[in-house]
Amino acid sequence: MVVAMEVDSESNLLQRKQSLYHSLDESFEIGKEVYRGQQYSQIYYARLHLMRTLLYSLLPNWKPHLPVCTVLGLEEGKECIIVGTLYKHMKLKPSVLDEYSKERSAAPLVQRHNFTHPDDNLVLEDESGRVKLSGSVLLPSTYVTGMIAALHGKETSAGDFLVEDVLEAGLPQQIERPIDLGEDKYVVFVSGLSVGRSSSNPLQFQLFVDHITGHLGDVKEQNIAAQIVQVVIAGNSVEVPHGLLNGQNLGSKDQSRLFEPIKELDILLTQIAASIPLDIVPGSSDPANFALPQQPLHRCLFPGSSAYNTFRSCTNPHCFELDNIRFLGTSGQNIDDLGKYSEANSSIEFMERTLRWRHLAPTAPNTLGCYPFTDKDPFYVETCPHVYFVGNQDKFETRLIKGSEGQMVRLICIPRFADTGVAVVLNIRNLECHTLSFATQIHSLEEGY
Repeated sequence: MVVAMEVDSESNLLQRKQSLYHSLDESFEIGKEVYRGQQYSQIYYARLHLMRTLLYSLLPNWKPHLPVCTVLGLEEGKECIIVGTLYKHMKLKPSVLDEYSKERSAAPLVQRHNFTHPDDNLVLEDESGRVKLSGSVLLPSTYVTGMIAALHGKETSAGDFLVEDVLEAGLPQQIERPIDLGEDKYVVFVSGLSVGRSSSNPLQFQLFVDHITGHLGDVKEQNIAAQIVQVVIAGNSVEVPHGLLNGQNLGSKDQSRLFEPIKELDILLTQIAASIPLDIVPGSSDPANFALPQQPLHRCLFPGSSAYNTFRSCTNPHCFELDNIRFLGTSGQNIDDLGKYSEANSSIEFMERTLRWRHLAPTAPNTLGCYPFTDKDPFYVETCPHVYFVGNQDKFETRLIKGSEGQMVRLICIPRFADTGVAVVLNIRNLECHTLSFATQIHSLEEGY
C-alpha cells in the first residue's frame, strides 16, 4: 500500500517510503493449545532439553578434556561438567503464606522492589537430582531461577558443587543484515501511553501523532517524517480508572468510563494508521490476557484504526522483519521481573543477559505468569535479532552489543511516554537511534535526526 502525505507547500504530495514487512509472531500465538490442567514442569523439561542440546554442542570448544556428568553421577573431588536448570533460594521471595499472614497482621508488610539478599544461594537441577552450588564464580545476585547453564567444577566433602567456571549459551546465530539498504528509513517506538490516566496529558500524544504523520513543521521536517515506515506501540496503551474493576457488576455510567480510554486511544491510532503502518503490542495494563505470551488486543476494541490494513494487533513478545532486519521485543514484563529477583546496574544489562542466556523470560513460570506449554518453550531465542526492544522502562537507554560470531544487536529501552513524553526513533539503515521528546507546551519539540 502506497501512502501519500499531504504537505502545505507548492509540491502537493510527499510519497511515504515503504518497507517489506513480515510478521514472525506465530510461535507466540496460543492458537489451538488447550489447557487440560497440565502443570508447569513440561515447559521446564522442554527448556532443559533445548538448551542442554545446545550447550553440549558448545562443550568441545570450551572444555573438551572434561567428562559430562549428571547430578546423581557426581563423585567427590572429580572435576566434571554438569548441565541443568538453576534454582535460586531467596530469603525475601514473597509467598502465598506471606500474603495470608499479611491480611491478618496488625502491621502491614513493607512492599519491596527487589527481593535479593546476601544469603541467597543457587542450586542446579536436572532429571536425576539437585545439588547446591558454592564458590565465588557464580554470583546469586546475577542469576535467576529458570536459567540453563553448563558448570565446570567438582563435588566437595560437604556435598556441594564447587563451581570453577560457567558456560552460558551466548548469542544465537543471526541472519545476515543487508549490507546497504541505500536510504534512511525510520521505525518509531513508543510505550506507556496510559490513555485514561488522570495525570496523563493528551496534548503530548497528539503532538507525537501530528509530528510523525507530517502535520507539524516545515517541508524539511515533513520530508523526514515521510521516511518513517513503521510505528511500534510497546504496551500499556490504556489505563482503566482504579476501583472500577472490583468484581461487581458495572452500571451503564461505569461501563462508559471503562470504555472511554480505549475509545480515545482508537481515535489517535486511527490518525497514525491512516498514514503509517502501525503495530500495537499488549502490556500489563491493557485489556488482554495476563500471562505471557499475551495475545493480540481484539480488533473490535479499535473500530476506527482496524479498518486500515496498516493496523496490526500483535502478540507480546513481538517479532517481525522489516526489509530483512529482524526485530524482537516485549512490553517490559520480563525485564521488570528480572529487576525484582536479580541485580544489575540498568535495564539494558538485564536485556543483554536475556539474549546471552538465549531466553526472553527465564523467570517464567516461576515468578512471571506464562501459559503452561507442554511441548515447547516459545521464549527460547532461536535466531538472534538485529534490534531488541523493551517497553515501559524508567528512561531511554541503548547499547550495541556484539557476539562471538560477529552478531550485532541494537538494544533499546523505551521509556514510558505518559511520564517522559519521549519516543525512540531507529534508522534501520545503520541501526542508529535517538529520542523524540514532546513536552507539554507546543513548540518545545526536540529532535535529533
